[in-house]
Amino acid sequence: QVHLVESGGGLVQTGGSLRLSCAASGSIFRVNDMAWYRRAPGDQRELVATIARDGSTDYGDFVQGRFTISRDTDVNTVYLQMHALNPGDTAIYYCKARVVTMRFRSDDYWGQGTQVTVSA
Repeated sequence: QVHLVESGGGLVQTGGSLRLSCAASGSIFRVNDMAWYRRAPGDQRELVATIARDGSTDYGDFVQGRFTISRDTDVNTVYLQMHALNPGDTAIYYCKARVVTMRFRSDDYWGQGTQVTVSA
């Protein structure tokens, strides 16, 4: 069916950078909106950034200009470039995509999550 696979997480020091990737594959007719969410232990899941098919973007308030979401529509991939990371950014980051399948059914799909850990 449809699968989202994330990569790019890891361990980084405060002030460092990471670039997350998420590729959608499977029985895809079109990928519409894509987004990144994150969840820290004991916290609610929160929106990091979203990007529409036309390239328009929105960010969570905590981002404060540090992150950039982008996409390569031709290969159904979304990216999250993160700079100036701090320990508060430590969380599992999840990719979400709104996908129209080859059977013309529209649903949200989620990746498995990738761990981002920022050390002090």
